[in-house]
Amino acid sequence: MLDDKLKDQLKAYLENVTQPVELVASLDDGAKSRELDELLREIESLSDKISLLRREDEDDDTHVRRPSFDIRRAGTDISVRFAGIPLGHEFTSLVLALLQVGGHPSKASREIIEQIEALDGDYHFETFFSLSCQNCPDVVQALNLMSVINPRIRHEAIDGALFQDEVEAKEIMAVPSVYLNGEPFTQGRMTLEDLVAKLDTGSEARDAEKMREKDPFDVLVVGGGPGGAASAIYAARKGIRTGVASERFGGQVMDTLGIENFISVPYTEGPKLAAALEEHVKEYGVDIMDRQRAEALIPAEEPGRPHEVRLANGASLKGRTVVLATGARWRSLGVPGEEEYRNKGVAYCPHCDGPLFKGKRVAVIGGGNSGVEAAIDLAGIVDHVTVLEFADKLGADAVLQKKLHSLPNVDVICSAQTTEITGDGSRVNGLDYKDRETGGMHHVELAGVFVQIGLLPNTEWLQGSVALSKYGEIEVDARGETSVPGVFAAGDATTVPYKQIVIAMGEGSKAALSAFDFLIRNSVSEEEDAAA
Repeated sequence: MLDDKLKDQLKAYLENVTQPVELVASLDDGAKSRELDELLREIESLSDKISLLRREDEDDDTHVRRPSFDIRRAGTDISVRFAGIPLGHEFTSLVLALLQVGGHPSKASREIIEQIEALDGDYHFETFFSLSCQNCPDVVQALNLMSVINPRIRHEAIDGALFQDEVEAKEIMAVPSVYLNGEPFTQGRMTLEDLVAKLDTGSEARDAEKMREKDPFDVLVVGGGPGGAASAIYAARKGIRTGVASERFGGQVMDTLGIENFISVPYTEGPKLAAALEEHVKEYGVDIMDRQRAEALIPAEEPGRPHEVRLANGASLKGRTVVLATGARWRSLGVPGEEEYRNKGVAYCPHCDGPLFKGKRVAVIGGGNSGVEAAIDLAGIVDHVTVLEFADKLGADAVLQKKLHSLPNVDVICSAQTTEITGDGSRVNGLDYKDRETGGMHHVELAGVFVQIGLLPNTEWLQGSVALSKYGEIEVDARGETSVPGVFAAGDATTVPYKQIVIAMGEGSKAALSAFDFLIRNSVSEEEDAAA
């Protein structure tokens, strides 16, 4: 099952296992059980500290999903559980689970480990994932680690595509979907810190108190995507005090699967790039304040005074200069049914949620590169894809259109204005669209709708503080400066055309250099004023 190169890599990792580990398999006579048995046998053969056991069919064991397996530290209650075969994006989760259960320390901070150890209560988590979901491993790995640190926490990661009857019964239409003690707990990507904060209700107040005590930064970056990360690195390299406040470090890159146009890197994936960005920023001692949502910018009332950024937790941060790099999010259709059926058939990530629609009919709204790429990917999973484009022709690159039109289970409808997403009260069952050429109304029966119609800047919180375009983008000059002296902006939230990772990085670097230049010039002016 594993090729020789992967076996060699895994064997090297498993040398870090210091405690005996038992793989306890729960199998049946199906093909997937045979595949899992083969995988577990291969893992067992790579380390003398790993042994494979077979769970016997006992009367009190009927609730166990099959195929599944425990990774258990021998003689203890420390374990994690996978229902399914954790390959694809979840292979890293499997490797980390083997290492952590086997005694290898995690990279989590001492502070977060102590928070997990202090959680009081019995927690049984179940996470439904898909192997093609790039957001799922973060949640799976975080909950696995929590169950290793605190024995009162248990976690089972479940491949939704393999247990579709259960997915249908629970009406799960988006991953990752997390259940706690049998009840829905959360959906979507969450970090270890996010999950702990959700359980430890006092953590937000403690974070706010710490932030109130921080001195003003020379450069305060708001946003942790490519633009914000580049700004932080370029500022910190100048030797000035730099901080980053981000709602989610990595930003929209975390929701991007394949990246093939990042110059000098033929292929990478969003979460991998985001992790590399964060590590690079940390090398310069930047104060990273993650899980912080900005709610207001209060410009300095007079020159020389710091600007203030108010956060949702009630704290405020100050900066002699500020770089706004809050990025953008997927644009919504704004039609009846969209919000009602969000995560109930309305989706925005085909890689994450596509496998949940295996064998069903879906639509993709949008004929740009994102929409056509989504349709191509979905066509290999679902029964049929209908692409609806508002304009009279697709806007995607020619190579993508050629591939799309070669697929037998895809229909393309142009000049189509989606007017409503319909459902039965619990899930999507179709959509209505208007033919913009004839005015005729049409209905398409569907199980899912994937919205891919561009981006909306995250700038609502800046209304009234800096000048925004009619599209809500932050207006910047050639130096990246906004309408407020000392406040700069970069990336997808600005009026700079072409929303691309490499452009956001360049603009973020420029904004930081402009901020540094602003600090130097104003320091000289202040010294001259003092001398006079």
